[in-house]
Amino acid sequence: MDEQNDKITLHRDGESIRIHIPLKFKRRGGRKEIITPDGLSAFQPERTAYQKPLVVALARAHLWQRLLDEGRVASISELAKRLKVDHAYISRLLHLTLLAPDIIEAILNGKEPSGLSLARLHDAFEPDWEMQRTKLGFQAD
Repeated sequence: MDEQNDKITLHRDGESIRIHIPLKFKRRGGRKEIITPDGLSAFQPERTAYQKPLVVALARAHLWQRLLDEGRVASISELAKRLKVDHAYISRLLHLTLLAPDIIEAILNGKEPSGLSLARLHDAFEPDWEMQRTKLGFQAD
């Protein structure tokens, strides 16, 4: 069998059938995603439209920022006490409110670059939107 072949092949030897489908694997949010060859997209399983952990983190960050902006909590420390979470966790998540609008939209629509995770968002945080796009792997329009 020619494993180097990038085409789908079918081999019969009288007793068995051997099918070769070239696949590639990519990391997406800590999970492996199978990338199939062109023409097989109809056979791909439906995937969630978005990464739930990223969307939940964005929602929390924006809710917490709104609570701070409206004065419903006086500080990050007060919010941390109310929620019984670490002050640093809230501070890290609040950085998500400073993401470029197109990055947020891409995450909500499940169109973020393969491999984007919450940890990567934190590690690559930059206040400059162009730097965010570069560091996180978003293509410039």
